[in-house]
Amino acid sequence: MHVVLGAGADAVRERAELTGCVLVDNPQWEEGMGSSLRAGLGSLAGTGAAAALVSLVDQPGIGPEAVARVLAAYESPATLAAAAYDGERGHPVLFGSDHWAGVAASAVGDRGARAYLQAHDDAVTLVECGDVAEPYDIDTAADLARLE
Repeated sequence: MHVVLGAGADAVRERAELTGCVLVDNPQWEEGMGSSLRAGLGSLAGTGAAAALVSLVDQPGIGPEAVARVLAAYESPATLAAAAYDGERGHPVLFGSDHWAGVAASAVGDRGARAYLQAHDDAVTLVECGDVAEPYDIDTAADLARLE
């Protein structure tokens, strides 16, 4: 598992259980999630990986069941798959390695892979996960307080 670290990287290293993970520093984290996506995909070069599953740190309601379902949609390096919640595309997202260069090229700012996925919408396999995950974002202290 490759974990991309940006803001608060030192605190994450101190507090999180990351044994067995490849830690990928993203010095351009302030540019948005697109830079983190590029860093993560770049870290996979030469590993022989056939796909990358992208999950966001600010969505704690998405757990292993949703990840397993999306991973099960893998068929080939041409695979594009995403979790769906009531039919709406969400995370996690699976990118077969055939898509990495295109995803990285389109990943700018806080839009991540959104433009790439929209351009390839017909190729994306949606995997319903609404019964096993909640795709809410924790972006503010108030969001976190509601969760607790």
